[in-house]
Amino acid sequence: MRAITLATAFAIAVAPFAPGLAAGPDYLGTWKLSGAVVAPWADPAARKPDNAGPERLLGKTLVFKAGEIAGPRPFACKGAHYKLKDYTADMLFQGAFGEMQSKNKSADPAKIAASLGFPAARIETLETGCGIDFHFVDGATAKIGLNDYVYTLKKQ
Repeated sequence: MRAITLATAFAIAVAPFAPGLAAGPDYLGTWKLSGAVVAPWADPAARKPDNAGPERLLGKTLVFKAGEIAGPRPFACKGAHYKLKDYTADMLFQGAFGEMQSKNKSADPAKIAASLGFPAARIETLETGCGIDFHFVDGATAKIGLNDYVYTLKKQ
């Protein structure tokens, strides 16, 4: 009986320090903006993507908390309302790939998504209620679209 009590006490003591053991959704926590590429929907003939965004944002972190995203503008958001959904490729980045296909029938949303690292037909997406959705490549990598760039975030 004493061994069980000590084991239980130890588990409770170390739980806050063991990633993955704390209760809560996997997306909560710190994410680092680690990369940016010009978005497939960007039209260089219409305008050149502004490099100031990536220069300002790369290396910065976002912290997903219950009801809030802390981080640099435009990601910071008080009153976030998180909802996980499965999206198809045509729905990614607020429908950008579907719009590309409607303008050019040879544009395949699934192939475009795969070129950005999305491995599946269904992509888990975090709707935040803050105007930006986070599309997950895997449990430790997410992508967001902003101002003709696709940014990569890595879970810290």
